[in-house]
Amino acid sequence: MGFSKQDRDINVRRIGFVADLLSRNGVVAILAAISPYREIREELRQTTTNFVEVYVQAPLAVCESRDVKGLYAKAKTGQIKNFTGISDPYEEPLNPEIICLTDQFTVKQCVCQVVTYLECHSYIRYDKS
Repeated sequence: MGFSKQDRDINVRRIGFVADLLSRNGVVAILAAISPYREIREELRQTTTNFVEVYVQAPLAVCESRDVKGLYAKAKTGQIKNFTGISDPYEEPLNPEIICLTDQFTVKQCVCQVVTYLECHSYIRYDKS
């Protein structure tokens, strides 16, 4: 699929469908999806069992510095159209349950933040024995 809004929405809906199917059957599904549009995220919030939105936040410069595939550079030169944050918008979540500030905290710290939230809200249990 490409980077168009339609392609991204279809992809996110597919991912959301699988996550909802798993959730309805007692499986915790943690998804990493580029979902730049609020409307589709809100749609999934309304239709997905046990939806928790995690905003993995990083400034554009940090995203560019982490880009091992060079996609941001290609988008800036016009080789990739509709690229989130360059030629296409990213609509920040208005009320995510979790915000991971990846430019300020390590991956491990962000993972702990998510796991702690899931434990505190009884999505998962950690048996300390």
